[in-house]
Amino acid sequence: MDGNGRWAQKRHLPRIAGHKAALTTVKKVTVAASDLGVKVLTLYTFSTENWKRPKKEVDFLMTLPINFFDTFVPDLIKNNIQVRTIGELTALPQETRKAVARACEQTAKNDGMILNFAINYGGRAELVAAAQTLAASAVKGELEPTQITEKDFAHALTTAKFGAYADPDLLIRTSGEERISNFLLWQIAYSEFVFTDVLWPDYTPQTLWENIYEYQNRNRRFGGLKKE
Repeated sequence: MDGNGRWAQKRHLPRIAGHKAALTTVKKVTVAASDLGVKVLTLYTFSTENWKRPKKEVDFLMTLPINFFDTFVPDLIKNNIQVRTIGELTALPQETRKAVARACEQTAKNDGMILNFAINYGGRAELVAAAQTLAASAVKGELEPTQITEKDFAHALTTAKFGAYADPDLLIRTSGEERISNFLLWQIAYSEFVFTDVLWPDYTPQTLWENIYEYQNRNRRFGGLKKE
């Protein structure tokens, strides 16, 4: 969800105004994705690299989930949407962690779309953690290193809990930037990418529909040939 700061600067507003406006987009796009039948919507909310930003901006970002979930959870329950997370939450401020945990608990019984927030998440950190988990199992004699498969590695990732939907079909990046930025590095091996110039606060359900339509017209071969 890129472009919040630039959206604000174009309006001669502080960067935090862009982050605040972004929450409205999150709400609209979440409901739209659910209505379209999306199974898992993962939003890259805060990366492991975002701690490098000015302290004032980081502190503001840490307060956003508190008010956001308090106002949005009723809509999530109404739309049967379940909140989940990936990332190292222990590094977050206590009140932020509580707000996230509360949202997960309050929506746990919903069995519709999963709204997955990647918070303090980094793709490389996830791969290292998975390697450490498998290495620990090998040291205990629970598995042979030479017998580790792609399936074993995938099961050690934080997205394993999403089962058949662990690997996204489509990755969308807003704001015109065309890079991955350490996001789901293993999982997007065969994902389709859509890069849009739309800044995230300006992103709408209509934009989502257009991006998904573009995805639907792709020829996905997964390294092979498409069957006629």
